Amino acid sequence: MRLTGHKIGVLFESDFFENEIFYYQFRFPEEGAELHLLSRLWDQERITFEGHEFRAKQECWQSFEDMSDEELAGYSAIIIPSGIVSDRLRYTDDIAKLPPACSFLERAFANENIVKGIICHGMWLMAPIVHLVAGRRAVVHPNLLGDAKAYGIEYVDDDVVVDGDLVTARTGHECAQFARTIIERIAAKGER
Repeated sequence: MRLTGHKIGVLFESDFFENEIFYYQFRFPEEGAELHLLSRLWDQERITFEGHEFRAKQECWQSFEDMSDEELAGYSAIIIPSGIVSDRLRYTDDIAKLPPACSFLERAFANENIVKGIICHGMWLMAPIVHLVAGRRAVVHPNLLGDAKAYGIEYVDDDVVVDGDLVTARTGHECAQFARTIIERIAAKGER
């Protein structure tokens, strides 16, 4: 399955699970897809984030905050990774407003042509926007089982679960199976 011409965005912040991100950086380009790490850059040109387990450094220079709908539609998949990334991205300067990452995800979920991937603790980022996952089949990290039930998710006890344009995985250790499933979902949607 070649994904030439496809772009995959991974939401990014500090405390990422290095093994997962490093795997994506090789696996998706291996299929011909471009991988983009997307974050909130806080008016900076680039930020170096630090991993969770090994304190590995990873630079990010692409923001999701000012991405137009047209630019977003150019992505075949948007992934919320494991680790503490989603908790960091839940921050908002104004508690009366959605966190910017959640506003971005609302736009991504509105486009059925974009595969949405959520792995492990990534489901934390959906807390302010549970209406997007309520009633959907999904798996989460065992520590988030209570969260999933509170969100109204139909929990499925499997390593990777597909519900239409949503792909979820239990932990970052399932990143290979998760990535393969996302590749298959993109390929099933056809060529760009």
